[in-house]
Amino acid sequence: MNVLDIDLDFFLNGVCPLADAGERPALTGHEPWEEARVRCFLEENCGLSADRPVPGRIFETHDFALDFWSEMMGEGRLTAPFSVTHVDAHSDLGVGQTAYVLNALLALPAEKRADIPALRREGHISEANYLLFALAFRWIDRLDNVRNPHSLPDIPPEIMEGEYIRLNSFVSRLMEAGHGREPKVPFREYPDYALFRAEEPYDFVSVAVSPRYAPEEADRLLPLLGEYVLNC
Repeated sequence: MNVLDIDLDFFLNGVCPLADAGERPALTGHEPWEEARVRCFLEENCGLSADRPVPGRIFETHDFALDFWSEMMGEGRLTAPFSVTHVDAHSDLGVGQTAYVLNALLALPAEKRADIPALRREGHISEANYLLFALAFRWIDRLDNVRNPHSLPDIPPEIMEGEYIRLNSFVSRLMEAGHGREPKVPFREYPDYALFRAEEPYDFVSVAVSPRYAPEEADRLLPLLGEYVLNC
């Protein structure tokens, strides 16, 4: 199955620095795309149609994609592992934040890792690392990152093996006999989004507003994005 995972900050003319809690970035230098450009990307690059919206959900911060995917799996509508196309100015793979996942979470059997409320309550999951957790849960079998043209490098080198992501640590190797080897997940980065074309239709779409990463003026694009998402 295929999931399209979008962050509003992809559709900006620059990448915003993280705003303080409760604040939004300044508009200057981070203007949102024109609506026609957004529609062109959604339809020509992602294969979406406003006439046939894809089941999905729009939420505030990107870590709630985990809750949405978990809910869809619980209802039997989404089956793991699934492919994720991550359209975002950031990788959300937790650059500089991999230690907990590699050295603590991987000590658990895969089926006991996805206690999302507890992980969030303990401060481990954030909108900057949630995809690293999804990989540790073994939910993802392919990951594409379609980048904003102004994105900065932020993919943790310690999880990369050539064109694959594999979560690898002393702990994961120690636990292989009981937990199995952590899977190698094909990974492709598209620094030039124009080179990306969806190969298959999407089963679900998730959209994050990410208010600390996008100026308030970008919110005008949400109704447009909503035309392509059948809320579920």
